[in-house]
Amino acid sequence: MSAWSRSLDAAGIREPGLRSDYGAQRDLVARFRRSAYLAARTLLPRPLLPHVVAATAVMHHGDDLLDTGPKPRRAEAWGGAFRRDVREALATGRSTDPMIRALMHTIGARPRLRDVVEEYLSTADAELEFTGFADEADYQAYLDAYSMPAFLLVGILLAPEGDDGPYRTACRTLVDGTQRLDFVNDLAEDAREGRTGVPARTLERFSVTARDIAAGRASPGVGALVRHQVEAARADLLTARELPVLTSSPYSALIGALIDIELLTADAALARGTGLLRGSAKPPVAGALRVLLGARRRARRQR
Repeated sequence: MSAWSRSLDAAGIREPGLRSDYGAQRDLVARFRRSAYLAARTLLPRPLLPHVVAATAVMHHGDDLLDTGPKPRRAEAWGGAFRRDVREALATGRSTDPMIRALMHTIGARPRLRDVVEEYLSTADAELEFTGFADEADYQAYLDAYSMPAFLLVGILLAPEGDDGPYRTACRTLVDGTQRLDFVNDLAEDAREGRTGVPARTLERFSVTARDIAAGRASPGVGALVRHQVEAARADLLTARELPVLTSSPYSALIGALIDIELLTADAALARGTGLLRGSAKPPVAGALRVLLGARRRARRQR
């Protein structure tokens, strides 16, 4: 029996059709970011893994619908189809979509997820409307409207029971760090698509324009901009290292490993500097493996 089948059994998912629904979500998540899936498979307790996979699939699929193609097509795919179908399933408990069926079963097993899903559906239009930020306040509003609700689709499954206020506050710090790092890491790609995740006033501060970035002009200003954004992201990621302590203990090793891999990515982006205009930085494979092996040892001790 495979490790995935044992996880489905441990989660009480025994009906063949439902197992197939969850399997489809596992395939989607593994294709999108295999390293993160392998970390979850290695570090999470078996009964939780299928539920994290189902929630992660919704997060990735929603992001893809909101972010890919011309705006009218994105609006129809998100609001006219997927969001409508999820809301109908929340109301009726039924769906013909394997992803939504898996999500509904996970909500049944983890009821706190329902409110998070409803908030995500209500605020995710912020990504659909995103064309850039005028200033830091615009960026922070985007985090509150889209990045944080999207993160909590998975994050709520790892939250402690009872008062999770401190946990959510630490999650918000982590989201700020990871989102800022993503935006600076994808600087050139976003600029070529006609938008940038770095606020316009921050660009002005470093005498950089979106046109400079799209054209790949590696000026001293771009180098200083990259350092500023990566260092700001890194500061939040370091602060977020308190999050594993606030996480339900069986899941803290995963959260800690993901933060450490983000820090490795930040170091790689800082080293790449203006080279980010030619492509995104990635964490070194050897370093990421060391993080995962250390986290695996800690997870085994916690169990």
